[in-house]
Amino acid sequence: MQQAVRETRSTQQRSAHEGYAKCVEVSKRVRWDIDRDVIRGRRFDFDRKFLPDGISKVGRMAFLTLRERRLMSQVQGRTYANMFGLVERFIGAKISEVTRDHWLGDQTAFEALVRFTDEELKHQELFRRIEALAAEGMPAGYVFLPQPNDVAAAVLGKCTWAVLGLTCCIELFTQAHYRESIAPDEAMSDLYKDVFLYHWREESQHAILDELEWMREDVRLDATARDRAVDDLIALVGAIDGLLRIQAQADTAYFVRVVERSFSEEEIRHIGEGVLAAYRWQYIVSGVENPRFREILGRMIDADQAARIGAALAPIVAH
Repeated sequence: MQQAVRETRSTQQRSAHEGYAKCVEVSKRVRWDIDRDVIRGRRFDFDRKFLPDGISKVGRMAFLTLRERRLMSQVQGRTYANMFGLVERFIGAKISEVTRDHWLGDQTAFEALVRFTDEELKHQELFRRIEALAAEGMPAGYVFLPQPNDVAAAVLGKCTWAVLGLTCCIELFTQAHYRESIAPDEAMSDLYKDVFLYHWREESQHAILDELEWMREDVRLDATARDRAVDDLIALVGAIDGLLRIQAQADTAYFVRVVERSFSEEEIRHIGEGVLAAYRWQYIVSGVENPRFREILGRMIDADQAARIGAALAPIVAH
């Protein structure tokens, strides 16, 4: 029996090592530079969308003109970039933290995670640059209210299992958004599309590493610790929903203020509900409903824990 356990553990370690090694190889191959490869001296074309309709969900606001829908995609696209800059603040910090487990162990795993952290720092810089470029051509008054350091501190106060689970969810929906909606859309700003092309190329490796680290953390937990970790994950999702509510209100107010016509109170309410529904889908629903995320999480939790997560998500998914 003990021999079989040792063999299983050895097989799992070899498989994990191969996963880390593959991520290092791909990271070297797809490495890009912000100025040379992505921005290339360009500015945004404000006659084009920043987000595809499948992500902005502007179809729910049927009373908006085509020009207003384009502006809505730009407002949401600006927030989309800022949200990624925000989440990468805590992702980079957490991945930097978990590298310590590999300091005197698998050096390939250590290199993979150091590269991950370095790439997340680069992505934060990219999104700061994108915010500045968006500000050049959009009306004054836009505000991104969540404070990255405050949010990161709150997230990092939760257990590692929950933070890695949230990170895995984010990295997976990033992949799905690009492949399913951004890549096929020919009406988007070329620069904005390239931002997420290059982002996707590196995030593809990060999703693999998230899974490896989350699974590695999971085997350390006993039943009681995992139950507390599930509570932490639920709390993190609830906190994200709170941030989305605040930013949806700010973006709705900004949009209504800069559009060159007046809306009725009912239309403003409908716009606000549409923006919040879009943000909930973008940052929560598209992640928790991702088949790969559901598969990974499903292997770690029991039926009661799954029911608790489902109950917490129900009001968010319903909208």
